[in-house]
Amino acid sequence: MKTENPPPGRRTPDAWRLDNAGRVLGNAVTRFESRVLELMAAAGHADTRLSHVNLTRHLDLAGTRITELARRARMTNAAMTELIDQCERMGLVVREADPADKRARTVRFTEAGREWLKAFGLAVKKAERELLKDIGPEAAQVLLAGLARYGGTVESIRVAPAPISRSRRSRP
Repeated sequence: MKTENPPPGRRTPDAWRLDNAGRVLGNAVTRFESRVLELMAAAGHADTRLSHVNLTRHLDLAGTRITELARRARMTNAAMTELIDQCERMGLVVREADPADKRARTVRFTEAGREWLKAFGLAVKKAERELLKDIGPEAAQVLLAGLARYGGTVESIRVAPAPISRSRRSRP
């Protein structure tokens, strides 16, 4: 349910609760994530929930220890384990012994999980194109650059470096 803010001349003392950067950013994230979930449902992944995304956004393609997933997601090991249980039942991930320490467990994507990840990537890209169309390219460039500067870099996954093209390699 959308509520209208009172006109500027008739502001209430607690109007700041609706009119602040956190609220605006939160509303934008909610809209964006809702659209991504709609697109995932349309692609055959109607069982996807935001909580599942919270696990998969922090999961390295090569696999990640449960304790590291919990740390990255800023949640308890128990809460992360519940998410892993759900995603395991969905066939997206599997737990296995960590090769470096047999006492620890590592989570990795299954083949179905990698296919889900591809669909998720497409949904995010489409939702982002829609956002950019809505606010315009100039505003989008300023918005994304400003938010990147404000939010800084969060290392939540290890991404393989892009291959260096022949034209970019340094010549002897």
